[in-house]
Parts: sequence; C-alpha cells; structure tokens
Amino acid sequence: MKKQIAGMTLVAGAALLALQPGSLQNEWSSVQQNRETTPAIASEFYTQKRVPAVLVETIDGDTIRARVNGKVEAVRYLLIDTPESKKPGMCTQPYAKEAFSRNDEQMKSGVLTLVLEEGNTRDSYGRLLAYVYVDGKSVQESLLKEGFARVAYVMNPPYKYLTLFRDDERLAIRNKANIWSSPGFVTNWGFNGCLD
Repeated sequence: MKKQIAGMTLVAGAALLALQPGSLQNEWSSVQQNRETTPAIASEFYTQKRVPAVLVETIDGDTIRARVNGKVEAVRYLLIDTPESKKPGMCTQPYAKEAFSRNDEQMKSGVLTLVLEEGNTRDSYGRLLAYVYVDGKSVQESLLKEGFARVAYVMNPPYKYLTLFRDDERLAIRNKANIWSSPGFVTNWGFNGCLD
C-alpha cells in the first residue's frame, strides 16, 4: 500500500511539473543533470526562496544588471571576486575579459534565478547580493571551478555555501586554472597586474 501511494505521489508530482510553464520544467531537468557536480546546491535549489530575474546586461565577471521584482537592480555575486575590467580608476586586469565572457555566456544560456543570503542582501554600494543560478546551476561554482574567480568578501558569516565555494577554489588552484596559472597574481586583497 505504501509503495502504491509513493508511486502515485511521484506520478502526480511529475504530471504537475509537466503542467507548469516550460521554464520551470527545464530548470528542474537542469538541476537533475547537475546533481553530480553541484550536489549541495542542487539538492537545496527548490527548498530555498528563489527570486526570478531577467538579465538586462552583464557588467563584468561577477556583476550583472537584472530586472528583479519589477525593478532593474545591479546584482553582485556573493562570496566571489573576478579580475576588474570596468572599475573606475583601475586598469584592465589579466583574465578580466575572459571572466566577463564566461559570465555573459552563462547568463544568456537559460533561466536566471537568484537566492538571497539572510542578513547579506545589499553591499555598501546598494547592489543586491545573491547566489546566482542559470537553469538551476550555480554560476559562482562554475566561475570558481574554472579559475575565473576567487573566494572573497566574506563580510558577515555564516554563509550557506562558503565551504563548498572554498572547495571549488581549491580545485581550480590544484589545476592551475586561469587566474591560478600565474604565481602571485591572486592575493588576499585582489589581483596583481595590468594589461594596459
């Protein structure tokens, strides 16, 4: 009897999901496909308060402008930092253009959603701070694993994904991926070097 009820619940859940708008079904499929690579984030994807967003423009490797709750917001990615290319008074740093391109590519590849961290919703510039997902996959994790970002701005712990992000960063360091390929380029305060 319990097996029948569980089976009926599963079928009913699948049918309900099929009736939802296509983007939600695509998000769930993406989460299922990415469980092996991002298990902690994927398993919590639907238990958190997700905020739908629509991309307006990609600013750089760790910032976008998006329409959130009817308002255009600058959204700064929680817990990561990428090399600078557009900061006033700063030179263009190595890997800044590559980080921007990789971020932009992800932003344009699917459905954008944000998850906010309790107690850490705005930075000192008024930007919205968020964990950023495209089709249920963590953009921060991709940028860290691929060596386009470092873990940074740990201002008001605890954070849900700090340990996971540090593990992703260690993987990139071990692989000498992108920003980690040049000794001394990444520091505790940012990045050393200029292209121009």
